[in-house]
Amino acid sequence: MSGSTCRSLKRLAICVGVAVMMLAQPTFAYLKFGVQVGTQTVIVKWAQMPVRYFISDGTVPGVGVSDLQAAVARAFATWQAVPTASISYQFAGTTTARPLDDDGQSTIGFRSRPDLERVLASTHFLLDSSTGAIVEADIFINSTFQWSVAANGEANKFDLESVALHEIGHLSGLGHSALGETVLRPDGGRTVTASDAIMFPIALAAGSVAARTLRADDIAGISDVYPDGGFTAQTGSISGRVTKNGAGLFGAHVVAFNLATGALVAAFSLTNQGEFSIGGLTPGPHVIRVEPLDDADINGFFDATTPVDLDFRVRFYDRLVVAPRGHDSGMIEVKVASK
Repeated sequence: MSGSTCRSLKRLAICVGVAVMMLAQPTFAYLKFGVQVGTQTVIVKWAQMPVRYFISDGTVPGVGVSDLQAAVARAFATWQAVPTASISYQFAGTTTARPLDDDGQSTIGFRSRPDLERVLASTHFLLDSSTGAIVEADIFINSTFQWSVAANGEANKFDLESVALHEIGHLSGLGHSALGETVLRPDGGRTVTASDAIMFPIALAAGSVAARTLRADDIAGISDVYPDGGFTAQTGSISGRVTKNGAGLFGAHVVAFNLATGALVAAFSLTNQGEFSIGGLTPGPHVIRVEPLDDADINGFFDATTPVDLDFRVRFYDRLVVAPRGHDSGMIEVKVASK
């Protein structure tokens, strides 16, 4: 590497990007990624703009290189258009390289991984572990599945733009959001019945193009990592604790519902004291709901060794909570009970 200081690099494989829907074909609810730098945990993010990316020249039936580039470009443009976020992206050209090669360039493209039978795509980082800055981020799209770039989708094919939008959220530094509802299937997988975040870890059914638009939680997430346009001054936050039997509860999913706009933004309680903070909220009154993380695989949000508590009933806070413009609500306590 150039320069007088040799920086320590390490590859971080981000949690599975999108879990496959086997149909007919982890502060906020979107978790941010962190890395240990000395005694502190810093947020994983890009230090320089624009984020440059390459498109790999591999193809799959029905999707040529230009089709892949155009679908990915639309997805990047969607994230870049968020007015309260400062992130930007730049297409650097096509390449013969394949995603997951440690070559110093961020590459998006197809790879065949039939062993990953429920993984549509995933994102992998190369980080500067002395700063937490992203050096390289590759997105591989699993060519084992059938893909579509059609404007209205195609039956039994997954929408490339929708999956790219989710993965670019990861590439930008966002983890998964828990704002979705699922039901278990006999084969052990899950069917999405409702989703209010692009960063929800389970994809919609093949043929659907409904996941091409960012939701309130996604917008709050990218704006929190790359704030711009008065984001901090113009939004508010709600903070508090989730407790059970008087003790803090780790891993509870806390949702703020804006009565005026209908927007949902959420958080997890992420300390042993059960503390949470939901930022990026439109100022005004909110309904607060606390629920267990039981609509997706916990490992898509937290490390397998993390003691997430699922043994409690859904609870609404007993009064409305106002998110003040440019400020925090002050601590509230939501008491939940065992199932």
